[in-house]
Amino acid sequence: QVQLVESGGGLVQAGGSLRLSCAASGRTFSSYTMGWFRQAPGKEREFVAVISWSGDRTYYGDSVKGRFTISRDNAKSTVYLQMHSLKPEDTAVYYCAAKGSTSTIWIAVMRADPLKYDYWGQGTQVTVSS
Repeated sequence: QVQLVESGGGLVQAGGSLRLSCAASGRTFSSYTMGWFRQAPGKEREFVAVISWSGDRTYYGDSVKGRFTISRDNAKSTVYLQMHSLKPEDTAVYYCAAKGSTSTIWIAVMRADPLKYDYWGQGTQVTVSS
């Protein structure tokens, strides 16, 4: 069982930056692939970014490429999402997700499907004002 707790959300002006954190419980954090998703009102949950267990592979959704960076610190059981050049359309609840897999095939093929993740955090609100 893994528990995920997000933090770092808030209100920011367009063009600003935020860093989200996701702290995980459990001793096997390093064996999990970690992802970030977001969901705006009335919209489906959208893939934002994913990072492999070792941190050597990262993938991003098209809408955030070049602006967001995902990273992890396995010693602290924490994954981060650094967000720059924020836009009003980035406004959403951001969720951290964990998949109990170290497979490079899984991350290459399944990373964007929220149904393929095992654990979810409660979400943190990010609001970008224009």
